[in-house]
Formats: sequence, structure tokens, C-alpha cells
Amino acid sequence: MSRLLGAVLAGGRSSRFGSNKAEARLGGLTLVEHAAAALRPYVDEVVVIGAGIGGLPDLPRPDLGPLGGIAAALDHAAGRGFACVLTIGCDMPEVPGALIEALLRREPSYCADAPVLGLWQAALGAQLLAYLETATDRSVRGWARTVGALPIPAAMPLANVNTPADLRGLEQDALVP
Repeated sequence: MSRLLGAVLAGGRSSRFGSNKAEARLGGLTLVEHAAAALRPYVDEVVVIGAGIGGLPDLPRPDLGPLGGIAAALDHAAGRGFACVLTIGCDMPEVPGALIEALLRREPSYCADAPVLGLWQAALGAQLLAYLETATDRSVRGWARTVGALPIPAAMPLANVNTPADLRGLEQDALVP
């Protein structure tokens, strides 16, 4: 059976949040801890990508958005014998297991509604680094198209924390029976 690495991408600027959202708390856990917990049932190991919170630094340099984090995760995975990486953003504290299971059925694949949630072969790392140096479209969707990744739609809207109001909304939802 192939080894699978989970990677929580937490290296963003959090400009709309106003502080490091990776460290924001929801129900007693940080958003990073929630995202890692969503991955743990499906992976052999979880790493955090984001130098600002003590994780692995983006590759080949900071400020490349989620693709820099994915590149770091792929490099880490390839160097440690993992076949694939399951990525998630730290701002996705609630992801249905059925969606993750759908992603795991085909590699590469990504969530059409939140492309940072994806399954990528570790062997794609060098291709992603080359893409980052030459591409004008540095979106996850743009790169996913170049590697033939299958977009998997979410069956329901996914929680995404971009602002303190988004976090308060999730806290309120948790209080409603």
C-alpha cells in the first residue's frame, strides 16, 4: 500500500483575517489543528506548511500562494518515500469525509469548489517547481489543468474562514442544535 502524506497549508498572509488565521481558535482547537484532524484518518503522517507558524517553508520561495505550499509538501513527500500528498488549507476546519474519499479514488484530483483541497502525486514536485517559474497563471486550478487533475465537486458548500466574521459564523453554527 502506498504511503500518503497529509499537508495543512498555513502559510498565507491572512490579510482579510487581520491576524494569523492558522492560529485562530474554533471550539478549543486552532484552525490548523482542525484541518490536520480532517486529514488524519486518511494519511500516514501530517505536516504543516508555513514558515510563519513553525511549519515547512514554501518552495521555491515565499509569497507564491498555495502552490508554493503544495510544492513544499510534494518535495517533503518525495524525499521521505510518500507516493502522494493530500493537501488542505488551514482555513477549512470542516470537510466531509465523503469528499476526501472521492479525492482519494483518483490521483491527481482536487475539490472543484476549493482547489487547495487535493490529492497530488509526490513525483509532480519538479513539474510544479518548473511551472511556478514560468507560468503566468499561478492558481491551483491552472496548475491542476496542466497535470490533468480531476476536479471533484463538493456535495455541499464548504466552510472557509477568511475573516473573523466567518469564524464567528462557524462558532454560532456549532451552538445551534
